[in-house]
Amino acid sequence: MKETFYITTPIYYVNDVPHIGHAYTTIAADALARYHRMKGQKVFFLTGTDEHGEKVHKSAVQQGVSPKELADRVVTRFQGLTPALHITNDDFIRTSEQRHYASVQDLFRKSLAKGDIYLGAYEGWYCTPCESYWTDLQLADGNCPECRRPVEKRKEPSYFFRLSSYQRPLLDYYERNPAFIRPESRRNEVVSFVAGGLNDLSLSRTSLTWGIPVPGDPAHVIYVWYDALTNYITGVGYPAGGERFDTFWPADVHIVGKDILRFHAVFWPAFLLSAGVAPPLGVFAHGWWTVEGQKMSKSLGNVVDPYEMVATYGPDAFRYFLLREVPFGTDGDFSRKALVHRINSELANDFGNLLNRSLGMLGKYFSGTVPPQARPGEEERAMKAKAEDVLRAVDGAMEELELHRALSAIWELVKAGNKYVDSTAPWTLAKDPARRERLGTVLYTVLETARICVLLSAPFVPVAAQNMWEALGCEGAVEKAVLSTAGRWGGLSEGATLARSAVVFPRIEE
Repeated sequence: MKETFYITTPIYYVNDVPHIGHAYTTIAADALARYHRMKGQKVFFLTGTDEHGEKVHKSAVQQGVSPKELADRVVTRFQGLTPALHITNDDFIRTSEQRHYASVQDLFRKSLAKGDIYLGAYEGWYCTPCESYWTDLQLADGNCPECRRPVEKRKEPSYFFRLSSYQRPLLDYYERNPAFIRPESRRNEVVSFVAGGLNDLSLSRTSLTWGIPVPGDPAHVIYVWYDALTNYITGVGYPAGGERFDTFWPADVHIVGKDILRFHAVFWPAFLLSAGVAPPLGVFAHGWWTVEGQKMSKSLGNVVDPYEMVATYGPDAFRYFLLREVPFGTDGDFSRKALVHRINSELANDFGNLLNRSLGMLGKYFSGTVPPQARPGEEERAMKAKAEDVLRAVDGAMEELELHRALSAIWELVKAGNKYVDSTAPWTLAKDPARRERLGTVLYTVLETARICVLLSAPFVPVAAQNMWEALGCEGAVEKAVLSTAGRWGGLSEGATLARSAVVFPRIEE
């Protein structure tokens, strides 16, 4: 097992308001970071904000403040997601920080010295909302092909990156690292794009002042993507290097939306190869969310606010739904009805019921004291084997970033636990004093099954998992538990006195 794990989210543009897309990426990255910590790895998890560019500058002018003042005010929208969604990021990077200026300029100087950056002139159709130039062929009915809004013709001097020189190095890198781009369908798209030939990339603007100056030519400001992507090395200490950089770079995985995959899988590794810095080990592109079958937009008034979701349903339910509802990597549809259904049927009925009925019977038949597992029979051995299978299945799924499959495996164990209770019928055993030892074994088994379920669910529903962990008499923070030891069957403390109930997933009236 690799000793370290470095995971990132994209940095979010401060001119936006946090919505389901931002929450989804951040929650997924957090679940993976939490899981790898529980595997005993040293984890670094980075998120942050992209604060430069024309949109921020225009908004600041309209509001009569400086771009930095505007960024300082609105960055709190994204910083607030950390406590609201129980995110465990180790750092929050802002592109307006001095450490980032030093990082971007150093990377730029290295490629400039190598001859991979040159001064030229750029002419094209510019979309301000997307901060992108397009050719005549790329336009969609004369508009931006991404957002469908009007574009304007612009020509200005610009520094260019010789992306055309990196077609072969990139294709070689993809071939040597088949898991670099995931899921597989996205990998095929990127390989096809690069194989079709690459054009040199404009890296600077003279029409912009809010950004990082080109070293040695302050009339030019470094363009948004070169600036933004560099955050991933800034966050671990580039250009100074040192222990953090040496420990964590290259990043294990950048989690991104599919709309920005090309920037991360083509431009970013090319910039790094040019500067003599190792490219990341992986990029994973997830899908988009619609809302009640419609594209999310401010004009439709259907933007899902993560803060409102947490206030209404709680952070665990929102986290669980997003990661359970669709396979990670495909598109999904959000609806409150589907969210409430999963809360009631899976969290409350399945998981909550497994714990509550077990604690209730323990209180009723053993005054809340965990009995010894005296003589496990065939059914108990089957439950132990099932738990061990699920531990392996969850690990395999998480290593492949298949979060939905990990949750599905956990729920197999939850359902197996409930089925075991039904088949062993402890309420019937309790009527026969001669079968008290058997009753004790059954209750120990179901409580131990619940414990394993709680342990595995901790990266996904951290608040509820901690409450359930404590209800089962387990010491410390569940997120600090190491799976290789805490996941062994038999970790429930015999003789411990447990609470008689723990309602962690209350049902919601539809």
